[in-house]
Amino acid sequence: MSSSIPFHETLDLTLCGSMGRVHRLCRDAVTFAVEPLGLTQSRWTVMIHLFHLNQGCTQQQLASSLGIEMPSLTRTIKQLEQQEIIVRKSDTEDKRSKRLYFTEQGLQLLDTLRVIIADVKQHLYANLNTEQLDTMAHGLVQMEINARQCIKQYSGDK
Repeated sequence: MSSSIPFHETLDLTLCGSMGRVHRLCRDAVTFAVEPLGLTQSRWTVMIHLFHLNQGCTQQQLASSLGIEMPSLTRTIKQLEQQEIIVRKSDTEDKRSKRLYFTEQGLQLLDTLRVIIADVKQHLYANLNTEQLDTMAHGLVQMEINARQCIKQYSGDK
């Protein structure tokens, strides 16, 4: 009886390394597609995360969602404000906290951005059926849970 190596172990960079490489390629595909809109990778990423978190989220919530530090986010937010895509408004209960909102122009740009991303996703998902995509999605969700537990374990629950 021969033991065969599982396919995921035959990948050049391991499964996690391959996921990282594919993530960068997918992100680059969107970045090239939205370049005519005047959006960089950091700007379109902030816009999409703000859309998913809902307008009125705080800068801290957005930074946490993006997994970045506040100085990096603040720079991108200032750029989006200069482009009149978003506005910052003081929180009514905590004046130190800023909440983020799309401008009317920003909402229109967001609609265009979402159409372009949907088109890119269609290309990225080519030759994959719904079952394959769902299996990958479930696997990624579980791997994220496992990674968070692993970090907790090895960090001493810091």
